[in-house]
Amino acid sequence: MAARIAINGYGRIGRCILRALYEEGKRGAVQIVAINDLGDTHTNAHLTRYDTAHGRFGAEVAMDGDDMLVDGDRIRVLAERDPAQLPWAELGVDVV
Repeated sequence: MAARIAINGYGRIGRCILRALYEEGKRGAVQIVAINDLGDTHTNAHLTRYDTAHGRFGAEVAMDGDDMLVDGDRIRVLAERDPAQLPWAELGVDVV
């Protein structure tokens, strides 16, 4: 069973974690179920697709409402300032 993780903060490091999991073929061991970042979903999807240091991301990235789809995997995108309000238990998150 895959570990269900959430990324709290989707700056350089958060994006690199997502990218590394997909590029290294770790999708079976780890599933990203949520990203919490104050940026909007459209901007986060764009920054995931195109990286000035690492180049274009090889996975397909799309948006569906407030969710981001990466190679068909649905990732819930949240924009919550207060960590106590994040629905980690509701989403079944194992690791943040």
